[in-house]
Amino acid sequence: MDGMNELVKICAGTASIALGEKISQTYGKELANVNILRFSDGEFQPSFEETVRGADLFIIQSTMPPADNLMELLQMIDAAKRASAKNIIAVIPYFGYARQDRKDKPRVSIGSKLVANLLSAAGATRIMTMDLHADQIQGFFEFPVDHLFASTLFIPYIKSLNLPDLVMAAPDTGGTKRANAYSKFLNCDLAICYKQRKVHNQIESMTVIGDVKGKDVVIIDDLIDTAGTLTKSAQMMMEHGAKTVRALITHPVLSGPAYERIEDSVLTELVVTDTIPLKQESSKIKVLGVADLFASTMRSIVSDESISSQFII
Repeated sequence: MDGMNELVKICAGTASIALGEKISQTYGKELANVNILRFSDGEFQPSFEETVRGADLFIIQSTMPPADNLMELLQMIDAAKRASAKNIIAVIPYFGYARQDRKDKPRVSIGSKLVANLLSAAGATRIMTMDLHADQIQGFFEFPVDHLFASTLFIPYIKSLNLPDLVMAAPDTGGTKRANAYSKFLNCDLAICYKQRKVHNQIESMTVIGDVKGKDVVIIDDLIDTAGTLTKSAQMMMEHGAKTVRALITHPVLSGPAYERIEDSVLTELVVTDTIPLKQESSKIKVLGVADLFASTMRSIVSDESISSQFII
């Protein structure tokens, strides 16, 4: 196993340096030395400052905007391929463009399929990611995809809260399947926020399906962007008599007025993971680390062991 460990290298892109360091520390290896040469016009060129020949190389980079994050990952994969790495595993904790998983109107791009093609063309031999916005994105790749779930962290956290009147909730109908999996596992009720647009571009009406009166509501979702849907859902739950409302959401994209909205919301707390670094601190936001989960999955991949035992739901 020690000999095998020698041939494992871990590196991280600019967007995920902090998480990369935590993962490599947990794994028990130092991050490989990667230098990113930046030119005055904004172009950049990554280079490995040590050999990666014959190695199982894990490249850690979340691909949230700007697109430079994705481009940097692609160039690192390409550099590794040209440097004769044996296996190139792209570890993408947050897979950007995952919301573009189908044609939802005419003449649009399917962004996540394009990203899958780019990763494949660059030379990736495997992908590891967490809580894809749409599970079927795994089928966009012609090589293995290891899909991890934040429920491995969230379920123990919910249990530790010891909420007497727990109800799991989805902030919109799209998140029903995920919230239902939690409610079944935790043996509690389910509530759903339902958005209705009577006329296109007119202010939507929102209703709550399910009983939340006197309940401790936990909203589950895969990502939070502008926090509009979440804060409105939380408000609706409180108006319907909920005792407390908190949210557990995997990826803190948090763009635009998100931080402001969360601070001003009725939410008790927002629990996220560190797949994307927070842009600012907030008294209401708590971060759970994913490094242990990624590191143990990486170990399983190197030693050809099953990873499904790590998943709770």
